Formats: sequence, C-alpha cells, structure tokens
Amino acid sequence: MSYFRRQADAYSEFRPDYPEELFRYVASPVPRHRCAWDCGTGSGQAAQRLADYFDRVIATDISVEQIAHGRRRENIEYRVAAAEASGLASGSVDLVTVCQALHWFDRPRFFSEARRVLAPGGAVVVTVYGDAQIAGDALLHAMLHSFSKEFMGSYWPPDRKLVDDLYRDIEFPFPLLPAPEIAMEKQWTLAQLAGYMRSWSSTARYVERHGVDPVQDVEREMLRLWGDPNTRRTVRWPFRIFAGRFE
Repeated sequence: MSYFRRQADAYSEFRPDYPEELFRYVASPVPRHRCAWDCGTGSGQAAQRLADYFDRVIATDISVEQIAHGRRRENIEYRVAAAEASGLASGSVDLVTVCQALHWFDRPRFFSEARRVLAPGGAVVVTVYGDAQIAGDALLHAMLHSFSKEFMGSYWPPDRKLVDDLYRDIEFPFPLLPAPEIAMEKQWTLAQLAGYMRSWSSTARYVERHGVDPVQDVEREMLRLWGDPNTRRTVRWPFRIFAGRFE
C-alpha cells in the first residue's frame, strides 16, 4: 500500500527539497544526459531538479495521489508505475535515481529492473536522509525526537529502521563510487516543521487508525518553546549518497 495516499498534499508542500550540490554530483558520473528515471519520485522533489541536467526525466511512483501532485516541467513525464516493473524500454535511460524511497522497494527486483533499463555507462544514485534535528535548542529537539521515536514509534513501518541507519545494512549490487558529504538543512517556521511531521508515513497510519491528527498536540507543546511561531529555526537531516554502475 502507499502510506502517503492520505497526505500527498503535505508531502508535496513540506518535504525538504534537496541541495543543488546533489544534482551537480548526480549528473557527473554519466557521459550522456538524454534521459533520467527518478524512481519513487513522490511529488517530484528530485525530478524537477534533474530536469535542469537531463533532456528528459521520467518520474514514476506507485501512488496515483503522489503523481497527481508532481511538480510539472515540460521535460518531465510522470507515470504511475512500480519500481520493480517500470515499463521503460531496455537500455533507455542514462541515470536512475531513488531519493528517500529505496526502503519501500523489493530491492533485488528493483536493482534487476535498473540494470535492465540502464544504457551502457549509466549509473544508479540512491540517497537517504535520517531524522530531522532542530539545531540550537536541545529541548525542542528532544521534544521532536520523543514524538517520532516514542509516541509514534509503533506506527512506523518496519522498513523505517533502514532509514534510521542511513541504509547502512543495505547491500548494493555494484561497487560504490566516491560521493560527497552534503549538508541538508532548511530554515523553517513551526508551521513548516509541523507540516513535515504530517507528511510522515507514521502520521498517515496513526490518522488511519484513530481518525485524529497526532501532530496538533506536539505542535502546541513546541509553541511554548518556539516563541513567535514565524521565527525560522535551522532544521538539519543526516544525509548519505550511494552511487555506482553495474558491472
């Protein structure tokens, strides 16, 4: 199932965009920039930036609702398709990207599909970011951490642990290329942070089970420490990149 079906609006608006440095790196390992496949695109956070570097971007997701919120550009084609059965022609893409989605896939089948659709010299780039961290305020950060890990702990799907570990235990079927360490951070108001929390898969499961928004109470508690809710605070995520070519 798609855990993001119920909160596609929040996912589109509040999931953090990726830094420009990532896309400069992503475009560098491949000799041709004709077509990129962004798999598990969500609402196209990565696809819209890939479109600056590739002639054509095919962005797929299994969720109809997510695709409906895709960020439109002339050279992006959105399709509803599974990661393991893309419908793309063999040898038709120069790059495959997966941003914050690999833990949802049947990974052996996906990697087989990626190998099939890649043109000679093509590359795969996978990224993941971990739990948000509120910089400069230990109490606010502790409140966010407690909400995510304790209050919402049982509502996270089991594969979420792969994200917590930044994909440390995933075996990639290709030798890894050197990748830069990239800072991922945003300056957010309290409403933006709360919107991000509402985009979580655990929040979707909580709402589905109980019919109420679990973020309301913690947002209210955070307000006491946040001060002016329009004050922007630094939110950071640990971030990793895995890139390689099939041999």
